[in-house]
Formats: sequence, C-alpha cells, structure tokens
Amino acid sequence: MQPRGVIRSVPEDFVVEEIPSYLPSGEGEHLYVLFEKIGRTTDDVVREMARRLGIRPDNVGVAGMKDRHARTIQRISLPVPPRTEGFDEKVLGLALPNVRILDATRHGNKLKTGHLRGNRFRLRIRKIPAGAIAEARARFEKLAREGVPNAYGTQRFGREGDNAEYALKFLRGETEGPRDPKKRRFLFSALQSSIFNRVLQARIADGTWNTALAGDLLSRERKVLAGEDDDTRGALFLCEDPVADAARALEGEVSPTGPIPGVSMKRPGGAVAALEDSITQEVVGGNFDWARAKSLGEGTRRPLRLWIEDLEIPATTEPLTDNEGATQLQTEEADMQVAFVLPKGAYATTVLAAVFELSDGHGEEPDDDRNRSTETPRKSEGI
Repeated sequence: MQPRGVIRSVPEDFVVEEIPSYLPSGEGEHLYVLFEKIGRTTDDVVREMARRLGIRPDNVGVAGMKDRHARTIQRISLPVPPRTEGFDEKVLGLALPNVRILDATRHGNKLKTGHLRGNRFRLRIRKIPAGAIAEARARFEKLAREGVPNAYGTQRFGREGDNAEYALKFLRGETEGPRDPKKRRFLFSALQSSIFNRVLQARIADGTWNTALAGDLLSRERKVLAGEDDDTRGALFLCEDPVADAARALEGEVSPTGPIPGVSMKRPGGAVAALEDSITQEVVGGNFDWARAKSLGEGTRRPLRLWIEDLEIPATTEPLTDNEGATQLQTEEADMQVAFVLPKGAYATTVLAAVFELSDGHGEEPDDDRNRSTETPRKSEGI
C-alpha cells in the first residue's frame, strides 16, 4: 500500500525549470525571454506579453507549456519588430502580475515546441505519515534504478477526464467540436494518449512494459543531462532477437515503445502489433480512418519506460508545516522534498503517483484546454 501525500498545497511546492536544447547566441531577430511565473499558465503570460508589446501571440515561440499551479522558469521567443529602438530594454522592464523577467537575449530563430531537453523538478510533498518517509525514499531510489511506466498524466484528459471521448465524437461527426484548430489538435492528442495509456497498462499487467518482445519497436535511450546529440539516440529499431534485446533493456540501453496512433506512426510486428490493434479498435471502433485526422496529428511512438535523472532527496525529513511554512505540533506527519530531472513530454505527477497515493492540494483538476478560451492547447511539458 502506498503512503499518502499532498502535492501543490501552494504553487511553490511544485517548481519546474526548463532544460533548454540550446542557449541563445546573443545575435538575431528573435528575443529569448527567460521568466519565472507563479499561479499563471504559460499561455496567459504569452498573451499578456504579446498584447503589451503589440505582437501577435501566434508569433511568440514556446518550447513547452507549464501549469498554472506551480512556480515555473522557462523561455519564450519574441520576434523583434523592425525599426524598434530599445525593444530589448522594454521587454526587460515589463511588469506583469506574478511574473519576473530574468533575462532577455537575442537569437537567430524562433523557439519551437519541443526545443528543450527536459525539465528539472523541485517538489515538496506534504502530510506524509512520518513512518512512511523511509519507504517513500526507497521507492524513489528503485524508480531511479529501474524506470517508471511512462503514462500520460490526468491533466492530458481534462477536468472531467473526457477529452478523448469528446475528440472521438467530433471526429465521427457526432458533435461539431471546437473550431479552433489548436484546440482540435489538443483534443486529438488526448485520444492518442488514451490509447497509449491502455497499451501501457496491458504491458504492465503482463510484466512486459520494461522488456523487449519479438516485434517490439525499441527506442535507444537518450539521457537528458548527458547532452547526447547522437542521432541514433531515441531512434527506433525492430526487435528481432528478444533474448539479446531483453538484456539490453535490463541494462537500460533500450526501452519498448507504445503507439501514438496516426497515419505516419511506425507499426510493430507480431503479438505486439496484435495487442496494439486490439486496444486501438476497442477505443475508436472499427473502420476508423486515421488519415482523415492527419491535420490533427500524424502519429509517432513513445517509450513505455521513463527514466529519472539526478534524483536528490535530503537526508533528513522535515516536520509537518502549514501552507505558510509554520511548523505544526503534530508529529504523525511530515513533509518531504525531492528533486529530479525528466525528459520533455514526461510528467512529474506520473513519478509521484508511483510512490504516493496523491491528493492535489490546490483542490482542482488541471486545466481543461477544451473549455478555456485563454488556453493554447499545446502539451503541458513535464507537469
């Protein structure tokens, strides 16, 4: 039985910092702005900054979206208007609520979605039974050695958990769906993610989520902090020797992948393909034409296993504190701090849920991009 724990009692309990793929060069027609925000979505900040500067929000580059209920540090890129003197200084001087501009440096290209290696998380979990701290530490250390099932978190599926079902309905013509193409893509990604999670659950159930089966499409592992630029890292290859590849999977060199369905997705073989086809048909029904949804997402593969890097847990446990940091008299519960690095597209809550029975202290489900006109339906990277 997992120990209970509470996350995000306050935004400062959940700190996320992007690890960029590259740093701005200092020259060019785009301004890379490093900023810290608390209690606001990335999209909210982008829209306000664009409005203040007279820039179209679509021209602002974002590597990854960050959740509202956190303290996050990330970069965006702004196109530098022609014949505008003092633009960089104006950006550095912007005063936005709950936002602190940390740096602004020129670069030659717009920041694109996915232009980051990963994210570093510094988290506080509250109200853990004091006697369970050692168990929680041991669980984290085991995950760092063996990996974590790479499931999509609940924030992928909306407040009511029905984004995937809603996407399926508008793709079938049963409902109109949103007109905004970005929101349609976000909803479609929830459908893809739902299928991936079901395949992952099936592989967990039969004990094959972290090993190689004949017909698997295997991914060569890419470490965030190693700075690996080898093009073979993350590349896919077909498992034709399960014994040899299972040994490589045990060593953490490769991991099996699951489906992010679409017309361009690479297909596995054998029993692996049969499992994925069965689950996909169970979700979408027969005769579903993925080619018709090509504009919403072409499909890809995602590793079934997620690796934690640079795990840090303070040696001493902390007494239970309230949301203001005041020490309480109770001794039955304690706070725990943990830090780690995850690759882009991975969810810290997925890691935490493998250790704790979680409650979310902000009392709400994560933002549902289907229903909020202020939200841009990009993926919330790592949250």
